Amino acid sequence: MTEVSVLAGGADGSALPTNSRVHLFAASTKVGRGLRFEVALARELARKPRPAAVIAHMCPIYAVLAAPLARPLGVPVLLWYTHWHASPTLRAAERLSSIVLSVERRSFPLASGKLHAIGHGIQLSEFPCSERVPVRSLRLLALGRYSPAKGLDIILKALADADARLLVRGPALTKADQAHRRELEGLTEELGLQDRVSLEGPVTRTRVPSLLADADLLVNNMRAGAADKVVYEAAASCVPVVASNPVFDDLLPPELRFARDDPVELAARLREFASLDGPARVAIGRALREHVAERHSVEGWAAGVLAAAGL
Repeated sequence: MTEVSVLAGGADGSALPTNSRVHLFAASTKVGRGLRFEVALARELARKPRPAAVIAHMCPIYAVLAAPLARPLGVPVLLWYTHWHASPTLRAAERLSSIVLSVERRSFPLASGKLHAIGHGIQLSEFPCSERVPVRSLRLLALGRYSPAKGLDIILKALADADARLLVRGPALTKADQAHRRELEGLTEELGLQDRVSLEGPVTRTRVPSLLADADLLVNNMRAGAADKVVYEAAASCVPVVASNPVFDDLLPPELRFARDDPVELAARLREFASLDGPARVAIGRALREHVAERHSVEGWAAGVLAAAGL
C-alpha cells in the first residue's frame, strides 16, 4: 500500500487519510526546527522500504536540508514552488533538488532544466459549482494577504469607475502588511468608496467556498510569476475571474484579463462583465471549471508528480 509521511511544523493528523503519518518538528528557533526536521527525515529514510521521493512544498529550505540525506541514498528530492520571489535559498534548492515542479514555466522564477510544469492541484469536490442570479451592482471578491504584491490599490482605483462592491478578506501577517492595509483604508476614504468596499480579516479555509458562492466575480491582481491558487479555486467553483497575471492566459480569455497597473482597463473589464446576462455568466463559469478539471485537478497534480519522478 502507498504511504505518505508528512513532516510539518504543525498539522491536524485527523484530517489525513489512514495511509499517512505525521512528524512535527516545531521549535522556538530556526536552528531547532532545522535539526528536528533532519532527525524526522533521517528516521523516514531509515525505514524499509525507503521512501520513493521527498517533496519539499513551497519552502525551499526543506529541499536544501533534505538533499544531503536523501540523494546519496538514491531518493530523489522534488521541489514544488510557484512564486515570483527568487531568493538565495531558492537558488540553492534548485541546484540541490533532483526535480523542480511548478504550475507552469512562468510560475517558477529561475531558468532550470529540472523544471516540470504539472498544473495546480485543486480538490474539485471542495469547490462545488454554484450559479448566481445577477444583481444590479457586481459583487467582487479579493482573497489573500494585504501585501503590495496583491495590487489591491489598483482594484480600488478601478472600482471608482465601475458599479460594483468589493469584499477583501485576508491576513496582515507582517508590519509591512499592516501598514499597507492602513494605506488601503486611506485610499478607500480618499476615493469615497466606504459604502462599497469592505477590508476585512482572514477566514478559515473552510469558509472560502461560501465566500466564492456569494461573489459574481473574483478579482486578482497578484504580481506576475505567482499562480495564485485562489484563482483556480474560484474557477473550480464556476466563479468567473478577472486577473492581470500573464500566467493565467491559458485559463482566462482576453476579456477577463487586464494590465496589472491599469485601473482604467480593469474598470472597463468590470463594466463589460456587468453587461452580461445570467446565461452568459454561467457559461463562462462552467468553462472555467472544465478547464480546472482537465488541467489543474489534485488527481492530475499527483499524476504529474509521479511522472516527473519516474514512479
